[in-house]
Amino acid sequence: MKHWNDILASSNGAIIEWAASRPWAEAMRHCLQDAVWHAEGDVWTHTLLVCAEVEKLPEYRDLPRSSQIALLFTALLHDAGKPATTTIEPETGRTRSPRHSIVGESLARGILRELQCPLEERERIAHLVRYHGRPVFLLDKEAPEAEVIRHSWLVPNDLLHLFTLADYRGRDTVENTREESMLYFWKDLAKELGCYADPYPFVNDQARFLFYRDSLSDLFFVPHEHHRSSVIQMSGIPGTGKDTWLERHHPGLPVVSLDNIRRRMGIEPTDNQGHVIQAAREECRVHLRAGRDFAFNATNVTASLRRKWIDLFHDYEARIHITYLEPPLPTILRQNQDREHAVPERVIRHLLEKTDIPTVAEAHSVTWLTGAESGQLCWQCP
Repeated sequence: MKHWNDILASSNGAIIEWAASRPWAEAMRHCLQDAVWHAEGDVWTHTLLVCAEVEKLPEYRDLPRSSQIALLFTALLHDAGKPATTTIEPETGRTRSPRHSIVGESLARGILRELQCPLEERERIAHLVRYHGRPVFLLDKEAPEAEVIRHSWLVPNDLLHLFTLADYRGRDTVENTREESMLYFWKDLAKELGCYADPYPFVNDQARFLFYRDSLSDLFFVPHEHHRSSVIQMSGIPGTGKDTWLERHHPGLPVVSLDNIRRRMGIEPTDNQGHVIQAAREECRVHLRAGRDFAFNATNVTASLRRKWIDLFHDYEARIHITYLEPPLPTILRQNQDREHAVPERVIRHLLEKTDIPTVAEAHSVTWLTGAESGQLCWQCP
């Protein structure tokens, strides 16, 4: 199977057979798990058990095929990060796999990108892999309501709950401190909060924005939505067409561009960027002080980098919209070669692998675009 359309046209058995031939499955076969929690043995054995349990879920047969495929791929990839993270505790001899879900998310994204899985579907599966273990520990959280609400905008809570059941059942445990009935607390709380099948209904975008910044302690508080200006924060690796998109869709809008500042100052991308960042921040402040709408154009490929600029925009009471561009990789490579200042292909691929796809946890609104030249919209909120 070389394309997502092949996946959609295949049976579950054929998909599992294909997965079993992949190098990442072979790595899981050679990765042992903690015998107390996974007496069934290696990671791939557990994976196959979870795949079987997914199909046994009573709700599974009524799901649309896209959601069935999402659950199946979550089962196949949810522990794919364990081979790279598994260690043995010297004191106890117990096996641990810290942060395996984060590594698994990145692996899932790369595998699905190679299959040309549509961006929205790819991110749904990648987020299910990332957060698959969260419902199990809900009762350990100081604020379980906030935990459920926080995830509702990042991953479908209904699919997350169903996968948690399959993951729980697809193992042989010697010890178990959590009864299966406890896993339904996530579902019950999500339904009570109105975010089981849909994201939590915040009173407005500002409330959601402040909630994810841990600045909203009262969900019933209606924050004022008066913004002094609007900022479009572009995000995407070189060659995705950020400049072209801005020129086509926002002609005349002032743009603060890191590339332009580098060229103006004669600083290479590999040089120290301190003066470039300082100059860019001051240009942004000029627009922000004047209450002027503008765009900030840089790669902004990691959440931590975006956060630093979002903090600045928020300090000046701006409404922040992130526009993320990710055309197909062949398009990116072609457009990069057509640029006056092309970036080496190895750098393009490295940046793509390390990219954190923007989510609504970061800004007032986010748009994903899969066709920069045509302006094709993949996903938008709100």
